Amino acid sequence: MHNQEQINQLKNIVQDLLDEAKQQGATAAEAGLSQETGLSVNARMGDVETIEHHCDQGLGITVFFGQRKGSASTSDLSPASIKETVRAACSIARYTSEDEYAGLPDKAMLATEFPDLDVNHPWTVSVDEAIALAIACEDAALTYHSEISNSEGASVNTHQGIRVMGNSLGFLQGYSSTRHSLSCSVLGQRGDSMQRDYWYSVARNANDLEAAVDIGRKAAERTIKRLEARRLTTRQCPVLYAPETAAGLLGSLMGAISGGNLYRKSTFLLDALGQQIFPEFIRIHEQPYLTRALGSSAYDGDGVATQTRDIVSNGVLRGYVLGTYSARKLGMQSTGNAGGVHNLTLDSGALDFDAMLKLMGTGLLVTELMGQGVKMMTGDYSRGASGFWVENGEIQYPVEEITIAGNLKDMFKHIVAVGNDVDYRGNTRTGSILIERMSIAGE
Repeated sequence: MHNQEQINQLKNIVQDLLDEAKQQGATAAEAGLSQETGLSVNARMGDVETIEHHCDQGLGITVFFGQRKGSASTSDLSPASIKETVRAACSIARYTSEDEYAGLPDKAMLATEFPDLDVNHPWTVSVDEAIALAIACEDAALTYHSEISNSEGASVNTHQGIRVMGNSLGFLQGYSSTRHSLSCSVLGQRGDSMQRDYWYSVARNANDLEAAVDIGRKAAERTIKRLEARRLTTRQCPVLYAPETAAGLLGSLMGAISGGNLYRKSTFLLDALGQQIFPEFIRIHEQPYLTRALGSSAYDGDGVATQTRDIVSNGVLRGYVLGTYSARKLGMQSTGNAGGVHNLTLDSGALDFDAMLKLMGTGLLVTELMGQGVKMMTGDYSRGASGFWVENGEIQYPVEEITIAGNLKDMFKHIVAVGNDVDYRGNTRTGSILIERMSIAGE
């Protein structure tokens, strides 16, 4: 079936749900429907381990009786099941207590423009082709160096989904999107020292994935570099977060300025709007309309229009991250972030990765983080880490089994530079981040 026909068919089902809710007495309703298909192939030591075809569908409906709310979901799209699902949601709503902040978004905030964001690129890769790719990827890793001793395998994943959502205010939209990935993880051994590392690539369009052999080689190269890792003694020093670990710092910031933590008063950035929380050169912004990007969308989980906006500019916090419900609880307006941010971007400076090492001089390069270790209430930060010790801007040796600690408020204020080595493999886009000083607990 042609893509647009399929979307229209699913829109009809969502409209049926909304009509049924009205018939059963709901004063308002919203519904969502998704259909997803995909293929996952895993190969290990040159043999196929698993081949999985995915095919899922599900719908959910939320109904409102005034300020009472009920939700129900099902994977059965038959007319009888739709009636039953709406009935279940309605009966839940009749028994829940009133919540003055519950309800649909303001109609004026709903998205009305839906540009083509170029996020749908089906990959017609056959099972045999996927197997060949995974094996080639792993083989490039296994043959990279004699010290690569074993493999956790390579995997190829394709995913295509259609999502339709609508509400009783007349909003009814849907789109198709794809996401494909290729990854490899191997083990290395030198004497008694064993290490593992990995690499992966992810994109909307399979043509934008890194080459399979390059992913394999990179996984092997990263593994070899980690062999004979040492522990550091306890000290204070500068810390350079590699791009793939730097994204976590922005994740902590988003948690601290998100509606739920704000209205529960469980964040160290409570009432920080308009305050300088970063150095002046820091700009963090949302770009929901980037084509082919992994976090692009014209509307959020409530149907509210997303917006291109600065969250931080000149180091000052300009906006929170709010959906309809949390915005109402805070007496504010939704920022189009029900379900999260869209292509969160930290603007980078002029320095590449090597120049960032030189700028740091002597300190710790962090390439992997373990554990959660962030106390949102206080900003206290403590995580297990591994990476490399750097002297005079040159990597000296790998390190492991250390803990890096600080307070996010101080860490944010003492960012020295952001590299231009941006990692585009997710919803957060940032280069490496250099922090002036952190505590390192080791031996």
